[in-house]
Amino acid sequence: MSFDRRKIRTGRVVSNKMEKTIVVQLESRYVHRLYRKAVKTRSNIKVHDPENLCKVGDLVKVMESRPMSKHKNWLLKEVVLESSEPI
Repeated sequence: MSFDRRKIRTGRVVSNKMEKTIVVQLESRYVHRLYRKAVKTRSNIKVHDPENLCKVGDLVKVMESRPMSKHKNWLLKEVVLESSEPI
């Protein structure tokens, strides 16, 4: 698989309690087809963070990769914005 065809998403870190793994919340919006109202959906994905760089609240870019475990098939690409609040 070529690197340019992999999905890249941006989301917030909601958990970093696992070793080398973070949980990122992705948010998307769409317009309801009947009621024409904007609807927000959220999904949580597990992301491989090899150096344990991320903290809760960071804005990160993640890239699709091969499966690394049962639920983890995303890789941390970069930390876009670090959270200013200490844990």
